[in-house]
Amino acid sequence: MYDKRAIALLLVTLCVCQIYALPVQVDNELSFDSNYRWPSLFSTPMVKLLGETCYESLFEELNMDAPCFKLLISKGLGIGIVVGGAIVKIPQIITILKHRSAQGLSLTSFLLETCAYQIVMVYNMRLHNPFSTYGEVLFMTLQNILICVLIVWYTSKHKHLSGVTCLGFFGTFMILILVPSWCMALLYAAQIPIGLASKVPQIRANYLNQSTGQLSVFAILNYFAGTTARAFTTWTELDDPIMLGGNLLASILNGILVLQLILYWKKQPSSSNHDVVWTKAD
Repeated sequence: MYDKRAIALLLVTLCVCQIYALPVQVDNELSFDSNYRWPSLFSTPMVKLLGETCYESLFEELNMDAPCFKLLISKGLGIGIVVGGAIVKIPQIITILKHRSAQGLSLTSFLLETCAYQIVMVYNMRLHNPFSTYGEVLFMTLQNILICVLIVWYTSKHKHLSGVTCLGFFGTFMILILVPSWCMALLYAAQIPIGLASKVPQIRANYLNQSTGQLSVFAILNYFAGTTARAFTTWTELDDPIMLGGNLLASILNGILVLQLILYWKKQPSSSNHDVVWTKAD
């Protein structure tokens, strides 16, 4: 009973953190241009999102010039990715709690992925990049931390290690906030292979088990769609070839996971490979 209440409390805390982390900007000076043909409820956020030049070109002059139209698509995808990132791993969490099992999930994959997410999040925060270009990473980091805690909780005999896992991630975040800028840049470059490597243990575990275990179909499909869309928004809004290359490679690896979901659909791990995930993949 205590276990259920503790897990439920973690899930509620995660959801509350995600709600309060949403970017809400309060503008005390509500001044609107009376020359805009569209109501201020629409024109004001669109001007802030696209800038006056592109807003006037697209919605006032109805001129669909390529650069502004590409920016509109990029901003729309960016917002969609952020919203999707807030819920993308919830089905995976529910699946673990429902089955009270983390079978088929690679702890190494999630640990590496979470560390990579933290680096990306802090890197963008310190550069003051638009939230629409990285916001989903914040939510996915919080959800990943909970998944790591649940994996440790259900696979380790020492339950206190789940708390140690949380403290480890918090310590990592504080270190990233305090390191010098040059070191942060190096860490960002290093997180790309770390993030890509985080997919390899899971792909290998799926192949060895000929099954995807408790992997969430919704989560994997959203990973693939999100990284593909994020590659487009990075190409459109940021002049950062390293970030673009990382997103493209991540999309390819997520595509492999999608292919494995199709190949191993509804297959259960064979009894001979039941412990492969924890003895070899990790």
